[in-house]
Amino acid sequence: MSGQILTGPALPLGRGGPVPETAAPAFPDALLDRVRGPADLRGLTAAELRGLAAEIRELLVEVVTRVGGHLGPNLGVVELTIALHRVFDSPRDAIVFDAGHQGYVHKLLTGRRAEFALLRQAGGQSGYPSRAESPHDLVENSHASTALSYADGLTRAFAGKRGKRHVVAVVGDGALTGGMCWEALNNIAVSGRPVVVVLNDNGRSYAPTAGAVGSHLAHLREDAGGYHLSVFESLGMSYVGPVDGHDVGALEAALGKARALGRPVVVHCVTTKGKGHPPAERDEADRLHTVPPANAERPAGPTWTSVFAREVVELGRRRPDIACLSAAMLRPTGLQAFAEEFPERTHDVGVAEQHAVTSAAGLAMGGLHPVVAVCSTFLTRALDQVLMDVALHALPVTFVLDRAGVTGDDGPSHHGVWDLSLLQAVPGLRIAAPRDGEQLRALLGEAVRVDGPTALRFPRGETGPAVPRLRAEGGVDVLYESGRRDVALVTVGPMALPGVRAALRLGERGTGVTVCDPRWVSPPSPALVDLVARHRVVVCVEDGVRVGGVGARLAQAVRDAGHDTPVHALGLPAEFLPQGPRADILRRHRLDAVGLAKTITALVEGDHSRGADPAAEAEVPHPRGRGGDARPRSGR
Repeated sequence: MSGQILTGPALPLGRGGPVPETAAPAFPDALLDRVRGPADLRGLTAAELRGLAAEIRELLVEVVTRVGGHLGPNLGVVELTIALHRVFDSPRDAIVFDAGHQGYVHKLLTGRRAEFALLRQAGGQSGYPSRAESPHDLVENSHASTALSYADGLTRAFAGKRGKRHVVAVVGDGALTGGMCWEALNNIAVSGRPVVVVLNDNGRSYAPTAGAVGSHLAHLREDAGGYHLSVFESLGMSYVGPVDGHDVGALEAALGKARALGRPVVVHCVTTKGKGHPPAERDEADRLHTVPPANAERPAGPTWTSVFAREVVELGRRRPDIACLSAAMLRPTGLQAFAEEFPERTHDVGVAEQHAVTSAAGLAMGGLHPVVAVCSTFLTRALDQVLMDVALHALPVTFVLDRAGVTGDDGPSHHGVWDLSLLQAVPGLRIAAPRDGEQLRALLGEAVRVDGPTALRFPRGETGPAVPRLRAEGGVDVLYESGRRDVALVTVGPMALPGVRAALRLGERGTGVTVCDPRWVSPPSPALVDLVARHRVVVCVEDGVRVGGVGARLAQAVRDAGHDTPVHALGLPAEFLPQGPRADILRRHRLDAVGLAKTITALVEGDHSRGADPAAEAEVPHPRGRGGDARPRSGR
């Protein structure tokens, strides 16, 4: 079957048996309402399956355009997911989606139709596969290129156990640009175990798939005579396809053949991202990969990403040594305009953050200043490369971390709350956190002038109003101060505005607060340490986890300088946070102006029972051995 597009009526190879061709009937009841689980799919006729696919697409468009989410990828896998659940016996047979962007149809076919209207809502259904929702979901996978490794481990675990269990990994061609896929294939190909790799090939990740993988798959798609040997066959795997990914009958035939082989096999399915929804099919940018909620307000002002996008182009015009790298996300991270103006200085490496970072190290060794723009949550995939390939060599690489802090509806795997804690351990790395759009422009300019590694982090959404400084002290911006030095409130990045508002509230109650923005938040500058030590109490607030955060490091710096001023670190708990609006999550953890004012009042009064969380303090041993007592005191 190599090199031939498989189409036509279904063969009696899948668990569902042959699909008889009949005239399309009029359905008095919605077909999707009759599907309460995968078993209900197996008695449907070919015409009913076509009707079901149409209903699913209609529901996807209706719900996703209303609540927001991943539309294009799911429209492209409707028939493929139906065929998977007719041929394989989930959850006994393990089906792992890589990434979970294409998991909505799977949810609808595994008993979650009723809850689908609450997709991505606070307390509602996850926008990705979720182990808490269903036994059919094994992997809460929203980071790409991991499914094959999961599949390798699952088949090892299933080996030798009673009864044959298949493992199916649904992998997009975009995910196949990630190195983990090839590390896993290196093991799977020689294992002899029944791993079915379903290659969902739509020629895209967000944009068209970058690199040699995309070119090779294009050759296979175009090679009707089967003259090209696939790379998978060269590795020793079986290969079935290419198969029309929108023909349920052909898909069942191919998947049934793969299932019967009982060894590692790739089923190459050719699909269309955004299939059946003309606005998605016509969208050249990303086939409506994601859409915002219908009631989402258009940004009244510039977004953090748009400010970065404009400023990096301006820097590129003045600095021919600046080059930009993306891991398959040029447009989402704001690099599209730079790529259009400076294509020779823009490098999209595919879903490969580790490679992006070390490639940037090579660019820096060659005399350039690379800017690596990634979502905060994805840089954690390349921490070793940041540490050993960039920082160890003190190379001038700037990491721009979009969607830092709480990101909202994408949920636990996408909140960018770990970057500060992880990156602060990297020797020589300086970290900046702009409080507004003006500071983003200024700090980006400063970062690319540093002869060493830097990172710049900012959240998702609008920049909001500018927060002016009253004065500068040794590179620290003082944003608000009163006559009394009761509290030094150190704000990290966008926490400046709620910090100033909290200080105004506290001032009305007689508490004197100095609000200061370090701008370069790590490592703490001597000027910041000296400034805060002149107050009775120091409070640091950040939108990252407080374990190992900026507040914890500031507390250590204050103690190391010989000061006894208590330092309290306010931030997020070291937990996987649920989906929900950023403002709501920050409010829930008392990181809004009202919550900060209440917490600081309790700290100043020394009464934890009145609202402060004792665990919020940074417990740091004193360098002279007086222990970790950082309890609030009435004075220094």
